[in-house]
Amino acid sequence: MLLDDELPGLSYLKLLCEQIPELEIIRSFNDPAAFMIEFPKLDFDLCILDIEMPGIDGIQLASILNDKLVIFTTAYKDYATNAFDLNAIDYVVKPVQFERLRQAVYKAIQRLKYGNNISGHILINSDKGNTLLHFDQLVYVRTSEIDSRDKTALLSNGASIQLKNISFEKLISLLPSGDFCRINKKELMALRCVQHFSKDQIITSINLQPNKPLVLTLGEIYRNDFISKISR
Repeated sequence: MLLDDELPGLSYLKLLCEQIPELEIIRSFNDPAAFMIEFPKLDFDLCILDIEMPGIDGIQLASILNDKLVIFTTAYKDYATNAFDLNAIDYVVKPVQFERLRQAVYKAIQRLKYGNNISGHILINSDKGNTLLHFDQLVYVRTSEIDSRDKTALLSNGASIQLKNISFEKLISLLPSGDFCRINKKELMALRCVQHFSKDQIITSINLQPNKPLVLTLGEIYRNDFISKISR
């Protein structure tokens, strides 16, 4: 379900959603009052909605959606705390980027599959066979230098494993969203390893060489997600 009072924004959001094969758009609304009238008769899993709207805003509306999953979109960053207080799946800042929206949608898919139960690990295919990847041991993942379809995962004990044929979108959907963040097209990291950051750089507590912390690039389209998570 899509809701945005600005028609150009709604049309653009619909266009992006149509490119995500796991999504089926049931209805789209540009009037929150009309949505409230139709809501009891609609069957949907996920609502992607704007926050700043006339009459009833997205925060108020989401609070009455009961068990429906919610992704907020907004041009304003000041609503992040309220959004996550409602247990929203994600908070995507406008202008919405496709990659960022798809990341949020994969989180919603994960929530639909598994609810809020997090086992502390995932079973994943690696160069060592079926591997239990424990969240508290994973610190950093990058695209493999040998095969871009694979990912190199660094563990807190200094060991590394090759995750076979998995996309970042799939991997990030399997990890606890509040503990891990994709920071650019080729890397994601555990937020507990952040020591310092600027608008385009992260200094970590990860040491690949003695007394030389790993410094990572913070990509522009991933910046808002990173800041919202690190600020919680």
